Amino acid sequence: MILKGSLEARFDEALATADELGQRRKLDAVALTGQGRISRNGQQLVDFSSNDYLGLALHPELIDRSREWTERFGAGAGASRLVTGTSEAHLALEAKIARFKGTRKALLFASGWQANAAVIPALLAAAPGAAVFTDRLIHASMHTGCAAAGVRQHRFRHNDLTHLEQLLRDRGVNAPARLILTESVFSMDGDVVDLEGLVTLARAYDAFLYVDEAHATGVLGPCGAGLSRTMPNGVDLVMGTFSKAMGSFGAYVAGSERLCDYIINACGGFIFSTAPPPGVLGAIDAAIDIVPGMERERQKLRSLSDQLRQGLKTMGFSVGDSSTHIVPMIVGEADKAMALSRYLATQGFLATAIRPPTVPKGTSRLRFALRATHDATDIDALLAAIRDRGKQET
Repeated sequence: MILKGSLEARFDEALATADELGQRRKLDAVALTGQGRISRNGQQLVDFSSNDYLGLALHPELIDRSREWTERFGAGAGASRLVTGTSEAHLALEAKIARFKGTRKALLFASGWQANAAVIPALLAAAPGAAVFTDRLIHASMHTGCAAAGVRQHRFRHNDLTHLEQLLRDRGVNAPARLILTESVFSMDGDVVDLEGLVTLARAYDAFLYVDEAHATGVLGPCGAGLSRTMPNGVDLVMGTFSKAMGSFGAYVAGSERLCDYIINACGGFIFSTAPPPGVLGAIDAAIDIVPGMERERQKLRSLSDQLRQGLKTMGFSVGDSSTHIVPMIVGEADKAMALSRYLATQGFLATAIRPPTVPKGTSRLRFALRATHDATDIDALLAAIRDRGKQET
């Protein structure tokens, strides 16, 4: 029997509330099957939800090198990095990542969430009382990092550098240090930051600039190295992932030697985590070799994204300020987004509904993640299905 005041009873209440709001989530087993397709519950679907933007998750070179490195070095790293978990392979790969990003040094992390949630409080521990300025739409992992540091965020309107400058002037001048947190490509909106303007502002106010490149790495910038690569030495810390366009798993932090040496000594998430295993390192190593030569795939992504945005706009849907391979179709209420997602599944398309609290209330959407393994006929078919749904509702 579950007592009324028990924690288990509170779980039931929270789940019931999520049901009422149309926000309850569940796990479904899926499998990537190639060519932009996915298998779920025995159904083959055109996949517009995965972040495998370049189709590298099933690339034979990543699979082969992951297998090769596992056979050579073992299934696990054995310990955390400061104990016995650092191998020559870790150090060589980190040097390779730094060259890819155009920085002096880089460090491997288990995930983008871990990196943001652990690195941000480590940075702020070096400057008690620092003023922290955050774009309102930064990823939840960055908010978690700020919460762990116990700091108040000065949130500026999304991509509004005029508002940021006002906050820097009003709240940052007398602080012992200033930290700006943003993303280069925003994961739910598919729009990009004005990085040149941001770098100029950070320099003017002597602010440390931290940019999350999770959804840009592999897709944007010179050779797919991210937007930060367009501003040499402009971004103080770049965080990115290998679990999206790079096709495997893990994350990196890149910046100066001083920054990375400090993280090694001060960041609990790095110090106390077991090192990434050899198989993961091999897949990352292969991706960094392959991605710079994938300009044709990046161009195809741009073309497909433009096609989808234009088609949705023609039907009267808002896609926000999306200009990348992430295209939101903003429909408003959560139940409407869920109903549309379910309908598209019956038509052979996987398009996940994104609801609060992931996005602000009233902006529930279908988040279409384009992949280089899609083609123009896939986009045409998706748009036709959405159009048919609209006709059924009128």
